[in-house]
Amino acid sequence: MKKISFFIIALFLATTTTAQWFLQNPLPQTQTLQSVMFPSHSVGYAVGHWGTIIKTTNGGTNWTVLSSGTGMGFLSVYFPDPDTGYVVGISGTILKTMNGGTSWTILSSGTTNILYSVYFTNANTGYLSGALGTILKTTDGGVNWTTLSTGTTKYLYSVHFTDANTGYVAGEGGTILKTTNGGANWTTLSSGTTTHLRSVAFTDANTGYVAGDYGIIIKTTNGGTNWSTLSTGTTNDFCSIAFPNANTGYALGSDNYTGYGSITKTTNGGTNWVTLPIGTAIPILAICFTDTNTGFGVGWSGIILQTTNGGSNWTSLSNGITKWQRSVYFTDADTGYSVGDWGTILKTTNGGTNWNDVLSSYTITYWSSVFFTDANTGYMAGLGLIIRTTNGGTSWDTVFSGIPNWLGSVYFTDVNTGYVVGDGGIILKTTNGGTNWTVLSNGTTNLWSSVFFTDANTGYVVGYNTINSHEMIIKTTNGGTNWDTLSSGTKGSLFSVYFTDANTGYVAGDSGTILKTTNGGTNWTALSSGTTKDLYSVFFPDANTGYAVGSAGTIIKTTNGGTNWAVLSSGTQKDLSSVYFTDALTGYTVGSGGTILATTDGGGLVGVNENKPVSNRLKLYPNPTFGKLTIEAPEKGTLSVLNLNGVLLQQREITDPTTTIDINTLPCGIYLVKLVSVKNVQVGKFIKQ
Repeated sequence: MKKISFFIIALFLATTTTAQWFLQNPLPQTQTLQSVMFPSHSVGYAVGHWGTIIKTTNGGTNWTVLSSGTGMGFLSVYFPDPDTGYVVGISGTILKTMNGGTSWTILSSGTTNILYSVYFTNANTGYLSGALGTILKTTDGGVNWTTLSTGTTKYLYSVHFTDANTGYVAGEGGTILKTTNGGANWTTLSSGTTTHLRSVAFTDANTGYVAGDYGIIIKTTNGGTNWSTLSTGTTNDFCSIAFPNANTGYALGSDNYTGYGSITKTTNGGTNWVTLPIGTAIPILAICFTDTNTGFGVGWSGIILQTTNGGSNWTSLSNGITKWQRSVYFTDADTGYSVGDWGTILKTTNGGTNWNDVLSSYTITYWSSVFFTDANTGYMAGLGLIIRTTNGGTSWDTVFSGIPNWLGSVYFTDVNTGYVVGDGGIILKTTNGGTNWTVLSNGTTNLWSSVFFTDANTGYVVGYNTINSHEMIIKTTNGGTNWDTLSSGTKGSLFSVYFTDANTGYVAGDSGTILKTTNGGTNWTALSSGTTKDLYSVFFPDANTGYAVGSAGTIIKTTNGGTNWAVLSSGTQKDLSSVYFTDALTGYTVGSGGTILATTDGGGLVGVNENKPVSNRLKLYPNPTFGKLTIEAPEKGTLSVLNLNGVLLQQREITDPTTTIDINTLPCGIYLVKLVSVKNVQVGKFIKQ
């Protein structure tokens, strides 16, 4: 067996055999959805970023997240029947399922070009369109794909067939191609526009519609020979069009300036179009109708909308808030708050099982930090505002306003004394529970990101110089009257500071920066964090155990005071802004798209905190394998099978030196094996063909 790379070993060390991090908001998931299709009234699928596939079997009431076995981005889904389906996306990715999404097989496309659209004319014959003029065809259900000659290098965004032989592709620069012999030859049609065309739909052999950027919808009534431009009354970019019957159609788009989603409808074959209210500002990227009245739209942050009355009203099927969450704080094991953009204040009283939107009048404010001094009294800071509650969030009052500065962090040393920092070098202090605030002088105009006090007098503020983006750390030993600039030895931006005692503190920053001091900030040591992602928040539930979270779903953990850090599997690629633990095992992190993740097992790290050496003494055979895998292990322990994303697929206790496991249900690909014993963590990998 080949030597396992450091990356694979690190992945094992960061992978738990239990829950790790699980999503609390929004549900069912947070990744952007790019395509939706219902092969029947009750069964539907949607796909999107980072290998996301979700399924409903009850007409959208409930959705289940399926395991795709890959982290590739998906752009289109098509099911010829409720059980057999195909998903395509970036890097020429094609997946197929024959059991309704229970398992997926990676198909060989023969290309690394992006694949934007998939369409099947029957169970075996299908077409894909993609970048650089790519059109692929299969006649054996995806086993083999043939590259068709299109005569163009334009990006082809959508493919649609009206019968077994006649099909259309729309794409870049007003491109429309047509075939009448199953793709053997393609003819370029004159669309009358140079606008990018994103979606094509036909209602019969002759009548079709193509939608694109800047509100363009063109129509043909003679199989593409001629196209006429329809008046839609909007300049929104259209990305998806669907006609449930000959006269009724829907075009889905987003505003060029705000990015807000919109849906436009016709009931007379495109002669007139009206814009429908959809009740959300979130961009919707794909639309699908199961009949004239029932339709579904999907888009950013995992949003799923449904209409049952032809678009007059739309209901969100995804539960929870999708606005960016910037800060999380818990007052006890059950009661916590998460705050963020557009005045969002969420509260839980059951450890995050439910998060309720606390209504307030601050609907246009962007909150960046929340802090509570006791169960009832809390403070939030945001864009030019500080507000206070004295009844556990039921109501909030403004205690500071009148400046345009972004206030990035709030911290109280006792019930009366608190500090708020922000951009323009601003540091505010109150000594009467927020009733009055004094502006402290620190001699800078830096953007301050985070404040932390180790006692009533000693505090630290971190941020960066807005002119050269260099780090800045300042310290006070007299309650903010005077501030001294500390030298950290780094030049990056710093976003978060946390101290575990009077001398020991940590700072997190951009490009994976973690700094540590053991002498109250006199000296700082740069630690190896194991990531190059920006780290926005750092938190230590005890002296040795700490977490930092950041961009693209990054979560790292140390169990030895920062000497070593392991990257944990968060299950998301959303940016994470804040992390908080209520005890050694129970923690929460929040971020973009309304993301709230929780863990009840310390994030899932094993190996490092047990000081178990990593070895590679497992014997796996046959390798590659088709259905059975035999494992020879010199020790007893817990055996786990995982995919390359760290998702646990199988697990069992083994007591015999030789064990055989069944992997028939796994899609083709590379998998990892981990054996955790009393003395060691042993790792291996195998290929399923």
